[in-house]
This record gives sequence, structure tokens and C-alpha cells, in this order.
Amino acid sequence: MTDGAITAGAARVSAHVSILGATIGGAFRRNRARLALSVLAIALGVALGFAVQLINQAAIGEFAGSMATLSGNADLEVRGPRAGFDEALFVNLALDADIAVASPVLEVDARIKGRDDALTILGVDVFRAGAVTPALLPDAADPLDALRADRVFLSPAAAAWLALRAGDTVIVQVGLREVPLMVAGMVQSASSQPYAVMDIAGAQERFDRIGRLTRIDLRLRPGVDAATVRARLQSGLPAGVAIAAPQARADATTRMSRAYRVNLNVLALVALFTGGLLVFSTQALSVVRRRAQFALLRTLGLTRRRLVAMLLVEGVIVGAAGSLLGLLAGYLLATLALRYFGADLGAGFFRGVAPNIAIDPLAAAVFAALGILAALLGGLVPALEAAHTAPAAALKAGDDAIVFRPLAPAWTGVALLLTAALAAALPPILALPLFGYLAIALLLVGTLLLMPRLATLLLALPPTPRRVPAALALAQLRGTQGQTTVSLAGIVASVSLMVAMAIMVGSFRQSLDDWLVRILPADLYVRSGAAGDSAFFGPAEQRKFTGLSGVRRVDFLRVQSLLLDSSQARVVLLARDLPAGNPARALPLVAEAPAPAHVDGDPPQVWISEAFADLFGYAPGRAITLPLAGRAVTFVVAGVWRDYARQQGAIVMERALYVSLTGDEAVNDAALTLEAGTNIARLRHELEARLGATGQLTFAEPGEIRAISLRIFDRTFAVTYALEAAAVGLGLVGLSSSFGALVFARRREFGMLRHLGLTKAQIAGMLATEGLLVSGIGLIVGMGLGWLMSLVLIFVVNRQSFHWSMDLHVPWTTLLVLAGALLSLATATTLVSARAAMSGDAVRAVKDDW
Repeated sequence: MTDGAITAGAARVSAHVSILGATIGGAFRRNRARLALSVLAIALGVALGFAVQLINQAAIGEFAGSMATLSGNADLEVRGPRAGFDEALFVNLALDADIAVASPVLEVDARIKGRDDALTILGVDVFRAGAVTPALLPDAADPLDALRADRVFLSPAAAAWLALRAGDTVIVQVGLREVPLMVAGMVQSASSQPYAVMDIAGAQERFDRIGRLTRIDLRLRPGVDAATVRARLQSGLPAGVAIAAPQARADATTRMSRAYRVNLNVLALVALFTGGLLVFSTQALSVVRRRAQFALLRTLGLTRRRLVAMLLVEGVIVGAAGSLLGLLAGYLLATLALRYFGADLGAGFFRGVAPNIAIDPLAAAVFAALGILAALLGGLVPALEAAHTAPAAALKAGDDAIVFRPLAPAWTGVALLLTAALAAALPPILALPLFGYLAIALLLVGTLLLMPRLATLLLALPPTPRRVPAALALAQLRGTQGQTTVSLAGIVASVSLMVAMAIMVGSFRQSLDDWLVRILPADLYVRSGAAGDSAFFGPAEQRKFTGLSGVRRVDFLRVQSLLLDSSQARVVLLARDLPAGNPARALPLVAEAPAPAHVDGDPPQVWISEAFADLFGYAPGRAITLPLAGRAVTFVVAGVWRDYARQQGAIVMERALYVSLTGDEAVNDAALTLEAGTNIARLRHELEARLGATGQLTFAEPGEIRAISLRIFDRTFAVTYALEAAAVGLGLVGLSSSFGALVFARRREFGMLRHLGLTKAQIAGMLATEGLLVSGIGLIVGMGLGWLMSLVLIFVVNRQSFHWSMDLHVPWTTLLVLAGALLSLATATTLVSARAAMSGDAVRAVKDDW
């Protein structure tokens, strides 16, 4: 290649770069506000998604690390019900030829005096734990302290939480007794999870668990296959006791939180999609304003391909700026969320875990790429539209009013809506409502593709007004449905999301409130402890509830947990006193088996929660085998009840039946039905005096429990509220920006109207009417679409994600407030934009071609 050719090539490249810089730079300077909104929209979607990913990654990583610390070098782990199993099993396993070391563990969640949270205390055999779980070995100044029954060793996290050090005393509650334990030292552990360690014999004695274990850690001999040993040993284990790899326990917990985490990520992607729509709106209006400029460049030799590339570069710049800002904001959001909401984001899955945030470069790159892709796709259609416009037509004055053609035929949108209905009826995949998410996406995209037709239909309904400004406004919108659709895209998406989330959250909250009313029929509830499983009422304490002044009825509840599947979390067993003759009357049933005549020898009845029915595949009328006291007992499922408290599944049986099968007469809670006019404060003092448990009992009236439960609900959905508010805010601001851009682009029209005799007030009235009509269309379509999306959220996504049902409740007040705010903002924006657009001279506005 000659020097001349190189020079010519460099000159061409320099010219192209100059044109690109001038065109893009000029566009950015003239559209600073709208471009800033586009960048902000992309940044919001990236920030939310990246923050959720950082929190989830940190929480799961820290939780898995803590579990690994507590499991140590164990190859297999034997677990059973939370109440434990017979320690005789340990002897059999310790003598097995394939097992090198068997280390017994007793785990108790002990209530600490003066605290509402429980401390996990692990009883270990120090002579065996060293070979399997060295992180559980105490660092004792006196080696004999590790064997003394009244000594306990705290992890660094527990010591910081309790503000204790060696030599102090921690008081735990066992039953209604206070048991002091001396802090003899610390456990050398890097885990952020608070726990304590003591001698296993001392733990069995102090916590009334003589002869009971909750776990046995197994270290196999070299060369032994863990899967083979597991299969061989499982057949000899008692009912309700399972053997699995330690990782299975962590997997079960993280699996429970997966649906919640996925839902948050989907909401973040919806916010990113809304940002992409705002980029589309901004680019489309920018292209309309610059059609004459592009036409001139085309006549000067700029090819269609280069014009498309130039406009896409604008989208990439917006996406890159938004992604960079979003990554920084996401890190800040994650830090603040961990500080104020915890690692569980308010949902309670990883409570007690205190992770540190570590940025994953791959995850950051993925979210940055998503932000750029959203902006790129948002600018693709306007770029193609600009490239395929004939230069001769675009050079004419007034061409900026040309209507964008529909993106797809009408049947495409209808087909997407029908496909959404089919997707909503499909089952979950990997326990996730993937088809439910697809149905929502198809509903949104299908509706947006139908927007030009919907806008035409809705604008044809009102008669032509008599007042000139209103008539002109209606005629303008009827003649420019394409520009109206561009303005509506972002607002329909954000309003529909807001309406769907508002209806879903409102339905859930109201259903939860109704459920609490149903399951809390008593007047006063008494718990043996605020938290943990070490506090209970024994038979002697239960008898002291009888004869209380003003008490008409006392019902007791025993809470236990059973291990039915090592790959699932333990299910909750609720043994409670039920109404005689019609036990199901006390449960919020959603399905019930036919009531055949009872025959002696028939299996007894139990009632299962919706989550249990979904996770384990049971239905009313089916037989079910449950492990109780090491035996497999057959029951029949009498019904399915709604339970919002236990996502892992729950079973209810009559307490008298439970006692006869297990011999466990202890209870955790008492429900007191009072006579009219009973003084609750005096009753509380009387009961504490009888039980000798001043300050150890927890009292709550139904109203208090409901208030606390609803506060927890609101905390759980705090992130959802934030996502919803951000999406709606962007949609409203995007609508304002679109109105402003359209009004500014119509300066020649306003100048002509001024020449024809219209006053500024009349033009302002015309624009206000346009704003009201456009926002009204956005409200109608957005609310209709949001209602459909809420049905998918309520009856598909939430049902498949969390395994509970809810009733539909529409929060009309909230929706009306939103509608009023939207209409007011749209009107105000058009008036402000009108004032700016009409501030110049009318003659110059008419003469201005481009």
C-alpha cells in the first residue's frame, strides 16, 4: 500500500470519526436531560441486579463456609429429628469396619436469659471431635474444663454478640429453670456464626437430653466409597434418621431461599427492561428530531449501515455509562442492605450470618453486559427506522411528525398473549416458576406490540369536543399514534409492574392478616421462651394452668421437627389440642378429604400444609408414613391447610395422639380463652407466680402477634417495595421526558397555531388535554395489563415459588392515588413544556426547518 493510499485512508477514518463525534456530541448536548434519565434507568436495573447478586453470593458463601466449619472433615453425617435420636446408634456406627471415627453431637438452640434470640450450643466428645471437627475443639486454659458439665466455650462471634469473656457466666433456660454456665474460654473459629461448645455429657445432663443425639459425624477409612457406605448404613437406621454428605444440609437451606433470590433478580431484570424502554423512547424521539440531519448525511454519502452503527454507538455509550454507574451503586446498595436488612434481605433465610462483600469480576461483567445490551436493543428499532427513511422525504419541513410504523403485525401481539396464557398453565421447572416468568414477559411484550392498535381504539371512543384546544389535542393524538406509542411504552411497562406488584403484595398481606385471625382464636398466648428449643412446659407446669381465674379454656401446642428427606429441610410437626368432633374447624383448610365412616383400625388423621403437599406430593385421602419416636407410623391425610409461617412444610396432628405415640408430654405454647372482662395484666402476674417463672414467659395477645407478623411481612417486602417505587418513578419521569421532547419538536406547529389566532393559554390547554389523554391511556392499558400480571404472580409464581396460596385483593386506594399522581404529573409536565416551547418568537418557529 502506497503512502498516498494510507494517507487517504487515514483521512477517511478521520472524517468518519469527526462526523460521528459531531453528530453524537450534538445529540447528547441537545438531549442532556433525557439521556441522563436513560443512563439512570440502565444504572438502576444494573445496580439492583448486581446488589442482589452480591448479597446472595456473600450470604450463601458465608453460610456454606460456616456449615463446612461445623461439619469439619466429616465424609458423612447422620441426622434425625430436631428432638434427637437414641445414642445407642452411635455405638453401632463407631464399631462399623468402614468408619474410622464417629463423633457424636448434641445440638440445642438455647434461650439466653434477657435475649430474644437463641444461641446454638453444641455438645461434643472432645476426644473424637478433634479428628473430625477440629473447629469445635475448645481452647481451654485448664484441659479438664472441656469435660466439666457446667463449662461452655464461645465462638468469637458469640462472645461479641453476648459481650462475654472467659470467666463470665451465661444463663440459659431449660424448661422453666435457669441453668448457669461458666464461659471457660473460646473456640478458635473464623466463622461469623455465633455458637458455643461444651462437653456432650454435660449438655445431655443440663438440657434434659440424657441418651439423645442430634447428629453423628463420620470419618471413613481411606479407600472406602462414601456412596456405598451410605447406602448400606441407611437401611439399618431408625425411621426418621438419615445419612448424607454434610453438604446436603447446606443445600437444603439454600434451596429454600432460592425462589426468593430468583424473584428479586427477576424484578431487577424488569427494572433493566424498563430502562431499555426508556432508552428506546429517548432514541426514538431523538431520531424523529434529527431526521433531516440524517437525511442530509445520507445525501452526502453516509451509508445506511454506518448510520445504524452510529446510532447504536449512542446506545452503547448510554449503556456503558449506566452500567458503570450501576455497578458502583450496586456495591453501595449491597453494603447498605447488609447493614440494615441483613444477609437475608428481610426474608429470614440466613439470619445470624454476617458476610463480607467480595466483588466477582465475572458477575460484574455479566451485569455490565446486560446493561449495555438493554440500551443497545432499546436503540436498535429507532436506528433501523432512521436508516430506512427516504432522504428526500425526510428533508422536508414537518417530517418529524411522521408516525413510526408498528413493529409487528397485530396478530403477533395477540399470539404472544395467547402463548402467555398457555405458559402460565405449565408446571415449574427445578422448583422454579420459569414458565410463570415467561408468561409475564410475554404479556408485557405482547401488549406493547399492540399499543398502536390499542391507542387507536381508545382514542376513537371519545366524541370530538366543542372546545377548540381539546378538539385539536384529540385530533393531534389520533393523527400521531406512533409518537403516542413511543411515549407510552415506558409508562405502560412501569405502571403495569407497579399495579401487578401492588395487587400481589396487597393480596398477600390481606390474606396473611385473614390467616392470622383464623389461627389465633384465643385471647392470650403464652410461650415458654421467646426463641430456641430448650424452654418448655412440663406436665407439672401444664397442670398449673388449670383453675386460673377468668380462664375458660386452655389449649396446648407442642412444636417438633421431623426429617423426612435428607435433601430437604426438616418439616415442622405441630401437635395441638383441636376441637372435639370437628378438628379441622381450627385450621384454614384449602382442601379436604371426603369423610368416610370411621372404622376401628383405620389410620389416624393428620393435616398437611400446602408447602408439604407440594414438596412431598401428598393429597387429601392419601396414606402417609411419619417417623415418630424412631418408629414409622401410618396416617391418612385428612386435609391441606394454608400456612404462611413454615415454607419447609408442616403437619398438624392431635396432641393426645402425639403423646400416645411418642410419650412426649412437654409443650411449648399455651392458648388461653378468657371469660369476658378478665383482667389480662392480673392474669399474667398470677400465672408467673404459679409457675415461678417471672420474666421467663412470653405473653402475646392476638393483636400483638398480628402487628409483629405484619411488620415482619413489610420488612420482607421492603426490597420489593423499593424496586416497585424505582420502576414507577422511572416510568413517570420517562413519560415527562417524552412529553417534553414531543412538545419541543412541535414548535413550528405552535407557531402556526399562534399565527392562526390561538392564544398561549389555548395552546397550553391543548397540551394539557393531550397529557391527560395519553396518561389516561397509559393508566387504562397499564392497569389492565398489571391486573393480568398480578394473576400470574398470585396464582402461578408465588404458588410455585413458595407453595402457598392467597386470595385476590385489589388495593383500590393505592391504585387511585397512583392514577391521580400520574395524571397530575402528566398535566404539569405538558404545561411546563408548553411554556418552554412557546417562549420564542412564533415567526422564527415557523421558519425553522431543522
